[in-house]
Amino acid sequence: MIAKETQIIAIYGKGGIGKSFTLSNLSYMLAQQGKKVLLIGCDPKSDTTSLLFGGRACPTMIDTSAKKKLAGEEVEISDVCFKRDGVFAMELGGPEVGRGCGGRGIIHGFELLEKLGFHDWGFDYVLLDFLGDVVCGGFGLPIARDMCQKVILVGSNDLQSLYVANNVCSAVEYFRRLGGNVGIAGMVVNKDDGTGEAQAFSAAVGIPVLATIPAHEDIRRKSANYQIVGKPGGDWGALFEELAINVAIAPPQQPKPLSQDELLGLFKSDDVGGDVKLEPATLEDLCGPSAIRKPSLEIVYDDA
Repeated sequence: MIAKETQIIAIYGKGGIGKSFTLSNLSYMLAQQGKKVLLIGCDPKSDTTSLLFGGRACPTMIDTSAKKKLAGEEVEISDVCFKRDGVFAMELGGPEVGRGCGGRGIIHGFELLEKLGFHDWGFDYVLLDFLGDVVCGGFGLPIARDMCQKVILVGSNDLQSLYVANNVCSAVEYFRRLGGNVGIAGMVVNKDDGTGEAQAFSAAVGIPVLATIPAHEDIRRKSANYQIVGKPGGDWGALFEELAINVAIAPPQQPKPLSQDELLGLFKSDDVGGDVKLEPATLEDLCGPSAIRKPSLEIVYDDA
């Protein structure tokens, strides 16, 4: 069970699956329930806090740190941490395309957090938003180094999002075998269309479903307009109130990741090509009937 007073929770999921939407509304609801919440975006796209701040871009720690360093100044908390209605929020950021490693940016961001006194901040919840379909070490930091107590998965009823969720389960299992303590508290099913594959996945790996967010036009439209829907008394308030309660009490559990065939088995064969057989290719298929079989692929250079 959770031992620390501050719950540090890492949320993982496929890019575009709705992590930022889920977290912005969850953090807002927690704050309205009287909790002190810090939301940290750990996605190089830096879109975690955009919904919280009505579409306004939040200065990232990576960019701010670089500018301050050039000016010979130190980064202050007020440079990178902002608040709205009781929710505190920060963006780690990342490099421009082709100009650096996103995972290294994550590591640098956490190093800066420690310099700013992260471990002394008195929050009830710290929510970390991570991409799940990037496998380099920086994005696995909370799991690999026990930097959080539990992980929450965000997925939907599609193969790619569940493939990512299964990979995160595999990472948790791997680091558990090495002595780690991080577990998975459960899954949030987003854009649920009622087909049930995400629920079947959760049952198969042994984790609960913490909330089911329907694929509803009102949610889609309000989210696209950077509106918070997780407000007490609102149309979707009860849904996020339930999610907030479940997130608080759900213990970290050790999942049982599925094999690729087991994962595919959650879907109908005509949906995922389950009836397709792997037919081995031959050299003749690739080069034609006159193909010459060589004993080795070793390159032999002429004496000249």
